[in-house]
Amino acid sequence: MTDADIHIPVQAVEEARTLLGPLDSNARLIRELHGVSVLARDGSLRLLGDAAHVHVVQQVLEECLAQLRAGRRVGTQDVAARLRATMGHELNDPTASPADRAQRAVALTGGGAAVRARTGGQQRYLECMDQHDVVLGVGPAGTGKTYLAVAKAVEAMKSGSVRRLVLVRPAVEAGEKLGFLPGDFQAKIDPYLRPMHDALQDLLDARTRLRWLESEVIEVCPLAYMRGRTLNRSFVILDEAQNTTVPQMLMFLTRLGEGSRMVVTGDPSQVDLPGNVRSGLADAMRKLEGVDGVGIVRLDSTDVVRHQVVSRIVNAYDAAADKPPRA
Repeated sequence: MTDADIHIPVQAVEEARTLLGPLDSNARLIRELHGVSVLARDGSLRLLGDAAHVHVVQQVLEECLAQLRAGRRVGTQDVAARLRATMGHELNDPTASPADRAQRAVALTGGGAAVRARTGGQQRYLECMDQHDVVLGVGPAGTGKTYLAVAKAVEAMKSGSVRRLVLVRPAVEAGEKLGFLPGDFQAKIDPYLRPMHDALQDLLDARTRLRWLESEVIEVCPLAYMRGRTLNRSFVILDEAQNTTVPQMLMFLTRLGEGSRMVVTGDPSQVDLPGNVRSGLADAMRKLEGVDGVGIVRLDSTDVVRHQVVSRIVNAYDAAADKPPRA
């Protein structure tokens, strides 16, 4: 790991305040996403951390500074959105050719930054989504399974190859009882669908996102709403698919209509179903291996693109699972 120490000059306190956010919220976000420390010192922002990650953060902050100095409106939340979008970025390798970087571009965020694969596994995942009608992307938390699938869906929508995006999630509680949530039905299921909305927020500008949601060009809904439907000219994503039952998975897969594409994402190690219920994702991976038109991509801890410690946490849990329990 190569460390870097880079200074970004700021001309006014207001510039630093916009970039770092209220109570340094963006500085904490940078630390969480990239493990990079940001210090405001003597008219500059000092970035400390792994060189590749520092380069990504530097690029975002300098782009925002340039827009501020050009008189464009850039708020703290705009900076935060661009920083969150770097979760799907390639760590810009200076040896990579422009042609290679262009090949890896997936979609454009609301801020205009290209979303790229950051690991070999992510690159295989993106290529698989280009080559197959149905893709199963499985792996641990932080590997970008959902984010990259939503980016591909946005790309397909903008290119006109599909007419709508359908984002689906099973409403299964993750190890805790939430009880009877207040509000109407939509309010009750929104907590389950929040991760899908977060990805859309990073990948689309606010006006386009609201317009597409209000006109139902984008539909975010629980898995139960899929029964009896046929989805034509749609890009359909099923997230957290490890929490589907075998009948639910079969029901979902058979919703695919003419001109549609489907991506199923999940982490087989995070099943929240009752102990006697078999996961539909594991069952589908076994039954669909080698089926024409279906691609399966397995990501692992080397593909984790959240905070650097996340991949070490995943490895530690995997190692503990392989050891026999102590007496």
